[in-house]
Parts: sequence; structure tokens; C-alpha cells
Amino acid sequence: MHMKELMPRLPEWAKPLLRRARNFVKALLFFWNKRYCPVCDNSSHRFRPYGRTPREDAQCTHCGALERHRFLWLFLQKKSDLFDGKRKRMLHVAPESCFKPRFEKWLNGDYITADLSNPHAMVQMDICNIQYPDESFDVIYCSHVLEHVQDDKKAIREFFRVLAKNGWAILLVPIYSDRTFEDPSIEDPVVRLRVFGQEDHVRRYGPDYADRLREAGFFVEITKVGDLINRHEVERMGLTPACGDIYYCTKA
Repeated sequence: MHMKELMPRLPEWAKPLLRRARNFVKALLFFWNKRYCPVCDNSSHRFRPYGRTPREDAQCTHCGALERHRFLWLFLQKKSDLFDGKRKRMLHVAPESCFKPRFEKWLNGDYITADLSNPHAMVQMDICNIQYPDESFDVIYCSHVLEHVQDDKKAIREFFRVLAKNGWAILLVPIYSDRTFEDPSIEDPVVRLRVFGQEDHVRRYGPDYADRLREAGFFVEITKVGDLINRHEVERMGLTPACGDIYYCTKA
């Protein structure tokens, strides 16, 4: 019997007891399900630590999604037309395991994964020399790759070239500095770790990263976590500053 149906049938002395019991159960469920992952639609007590210097409460225990993945999934659902049922051809560079099966299922044969060295990707690809004709893709998604690429401006121009006229791209990088810094002469992994934060990074991006996208011809819309959800949802989904911003690029 539903709570609303049960309450009128109880004696007055029992109603406060039932309300307290209900609130206790809600509090208990909230305690054990404090975190929610929108990617896999699962709850958990907390997320796993993740990172070279482990970030607490970062990775979904069910699908492996990190902060930036959870934020992106919300954006795709709320701010993009990816799931409107219309046919779209998508290029996914360096495919994340939390996304790949979901995009495959939704896009069927119109989904292509690409990577320079990952043997599990469908296509081996250098994003500085993409082997597809102009305007081949309606959607391009590339996350945390450009910081590994020496000529990132050429790669961005290639993304612009193969994006359809009415398509869109989400090109994400970690933003760690007030302004982008790079030095091609730094090749020692130890020095790269110290200067760029990782042995295989070749630059540290700042908010001026958006200018690089615009230089290639993109119109760029920047979305922050607070633009999509309220503070309670931010906390429940573990969307810390590590998730960064969304750079949504179109051919203006």
C-alpha cells in the first residue's frame, strides 16, 4: 500500500512514528547512495580514488567514468542533439571505455573510433593528418589528446576540415595554467613531468586554448558545470574542478 493511502488509516499516535521511520530509511539510502553517475545511471556510496596523485571520490565504481566524463554526458544529454534519433556520423578520438559501448549502441554503424597507437580502435589515425575527406563527420569528440600533440594547431585545423558544415565538435584539454605554455625543445620525460605535469605532455593549456580553436575557424561556446546543474547535483555527481569546461565547436 502506498504511503499516501496508508497514512489516513493509521491512528494519530502512529503517524509521527511512521514519518520518522520513513525519514530514517531515506537518510540511510542517501548515506549509502551519496554518489550518482549519469553515464551508467548507477549510484554508490562513493567514487574510487583516481590519478597519479589520487583524487578522492573521482571514478565511478560501475563504469569507470571520471569527473570530466560525467560532466560531458550531462552536456550531451542537455545541450546537444546527439540523442535526437537523427542519423549522425561520429568520430571519437582516443575512445574512453565508459563511452564506447554506449555510442556504438546508439549510433550503430555511424560511429568510428580512432587512435594513433591503441589496437582496439577501429582506425589507426594521426589527427594531424586525418585520412577522411572534407566534411566527413557530423560529430567529433576528442578529449585530453591535444596536450600530447606537438602541432596541435594543425590537428585542430584537421578537425575543422573533416567536420560537416552543420556539425559540431567537442575538443577538450586539461586547463592547468593562466596561459598556455609550450616549449618544443623540452624532450626529456623527467623535465616534461616537472614542467607540463606529465611525461608525455608537450604543453600546459590555459583559458586561451579557446583562441586556438577560433584561429582554426571554429565558433566556440564554453559551458561550465554551474551552467547545467545545481549545487546539490554537482556534489552528488562528484563534479569537482577536475572536470574542466566544455568547449563546443561549430563552423560559425
